Amino acid sequence: MIHTADVETLKQKIHQLQIEHRDLDDVILRLSQSPAQDQIQLQRLKKRKLFLKDQIAMLERQLEPDIPA
Repeated sequence: MIHTADVETLKQKIHQLQIEHRDLDDVILRLSQSPAQDQIQLQRLKKRKLFLKDQIAMLERQLEPDIPA
Protein backbone atom coordinates (compact mmCIF):
# COMPACT_ATOMS: atom_id res chain seq x y z
CA MET A 1 0.00 0.00 0.00
CA ILE A 2 1.30 3.45 -0.90
CA HIS A 3 1.24 6.11 1.84
CA THR A 4 -0.48 9.45 1.28
CA ALA A 5 2.82 11.37 1.22
CA ASP A 6 4.18 8.95 -1.37
CA VAL A 7 1.06 9.39 -3.51
CA GLU A 8 1.45 13.17 -3.43
CA THR A 9 5.14 12.87 -4.33
CA LEU A 10 4.29 10.60 -7.27
CA LYS A 11 1.58 12.98 -8.45
CA GLN A 12 3.98 15.92 -8.30
CA LYS A 13 6.63 13.99 -10.25
CA ILE A 14 4.06 12.98 -12.87
CA HIS A 15 2.96 16.61 -13.20
CA GLN A 16 6.57 17.78 -13.66
CA LEU A 17 7.19 15.13 -16.32
CA GLN A 18 3.96 16.04 -18.11
CA ILE A 19 5.05 19.68 -18.25
CA GLU A 20 8.45 18.72 -19.65
CA HIS A 21 6.75 16.39 -22.17
CA ARG A 22 4.42 19.18 -23.31
CA ASP A 23 7.33 21.65 -23.57
CA LEU A 24 9.31 19.18 -25.66
CA ASP A 25 6.30 18.79 -27.93
CA ASP A 26 6.34 22.54 -28.58
CA VAL A 27 10.10 22.60 -29.21
CA ILE A 28 9.88 19.63 -31.58
CA LEU A 29 7.06 21.29 -33.51
CA ARG A 30 9.02 24.55 -33.87
CA LEU A 31 12.21 22.76 -34.90
CA SER A 32 10.42 20.59 -37.45
CA GLN A 33 8.96 23.73 -39.08
CA SER A 34 12.34 25.43 -39.23
CA PRO A 35 13.98 25.52 -42.68
CA ALA A 36 17.38 24.67 -41.16
CA GLN A 37 16.34 21.54 -39.28
CA ASP A 38 18.89 19.73 -37.18
CA GLN A 39 17.75 16.13 -37.63
CA ILE A 40 20.04 14.75 -34.95
CA GLN A 41 18.77 17.26 -32.39
CA LEU A 42 15.21 16.51 -33.45
CA GLN A 43 15.78 12.77 -32.97
CA ARG A 44 17.28 13.34 -29.51
CA LEU A 45 14.30 15.44 -28.47
CA LYS A 46 11.86 12.83 -29.74
CA LYS A 47 13.70 10.08 -27.85
CA ARG A 48 13.59 12.20 -24.69
CA LYS A 49 9.88 12.76 -25.22
CA LEU A 50 9.28 9.00 -25.54
CA PHE A 51 11.36 8.38 -22.42
CA LEU A 52 9.24 10.89 -20.51
CA LYS A 53 6.05 9.23 -21.76
CA ASP A 54 7.31 5.86 -20.49
CA GLN A 55 8.27 7.38 -17.12
CA ILE A 56 4.83 8.97 -16.76
CA ALA A 57 3.11 5.67 -17.57
CA MET A 58 5.28 3.79 -15.07
CA LEU A 59 4.54 6.28 -12.28
CA GLU A 60 0.81 6.27 -13.07
CA ARG A 61 0.79 2.46 -12.80
CA GLN A 62 2.27 2.80 -9.31
CA LEU A 63 -0.69 4.97 -8.29
CA GLU A 64 -3.27 2.40 -9.42
CA PRO A 65 -4.19 -0.21 -6.81
CA ASP A 66 -3.32 -3.81 -7.58
CA ILE A 67 -6.26 -5.87 -8.77
CA PRO A 68 -6.24 -9.32 -7.20
CA ALA A 69 -6.35 -12.16 -9.72
